[in-house]
Amino acid sequence: MKKKISIITAALLLFTLILSLTVSAAGDISVFVTISDENGKTVLALAKVAVSDFDGDGILTVSDALYSAHESFYDGGAKAGYACSESEYGLSLDKLWGCENGGSYGYYVNDTASMSLADEIKDGDRVNAFVYTDTVTYSDTYSYFDIQRKSVESGETVLLVLMYAGYDDNWNPVSLPVSGAEITVNGSSSGVFTDENGKAAISFDGAGEYTVSASSDS
Repeated sequence: MKKKISIITAALLLFTLILSLTVSAAGDISVFVTISDENGKTVLALAKVAVSDFDGDGILTVSDALYSAHESFYDGGAKAGYACSESEYGLSLDKLWGCENGGSYGYYVNDTASMSLADEIKDGDRVNAFVYTDTVTYSDTYSYFDIQRKSVESGETVLLVLMYAGYDDNWNPVSLPVSGAEITVNGSSSGVFTDENGKAAISFDGAGEYTVSASSDS
């Protein structure tokens, strides 16, 4: 009898622990969201977003992060700017930043491609999503800097490395340097280009917050 009671108690304790973990996972976390629209314009740059379990599935996912970002920053909220649905490939994007183009979107977590919008995220993750600007040959390539945020002194030189997500001969994911891309600051040309190793040096004279991106025809 003692043994049976012990097993039941352990089962109850285990259930309580699982329930506790589920509630904790569905609580608010904060992630940093970057979104580019159908024109290639960065409409959100590392925006800090409080994420909640809007679909009530018990976990916090890429979809929750994008939904929450639209709720906070898109005119009209997520209802106007964001949509997703189940497909043969899993939970997939139907609308991003108000653009519906038949499913031509990309999304990455910490610069790694996500398999599905249902991928779980954690506090402090970076979620990047974009609309393909080329919906014919899909030549858009996900690229990123080695530094996401940095504080510097006025006039101090910052060395950046621009990489893109590609594949090797066996179709394994690899990161490769982007050469010949022009660095832009707050959307304006800087006259600085990345070298063959993807490196570029840039400095800022005035105090403030700057968004640094890059532009390349290739």
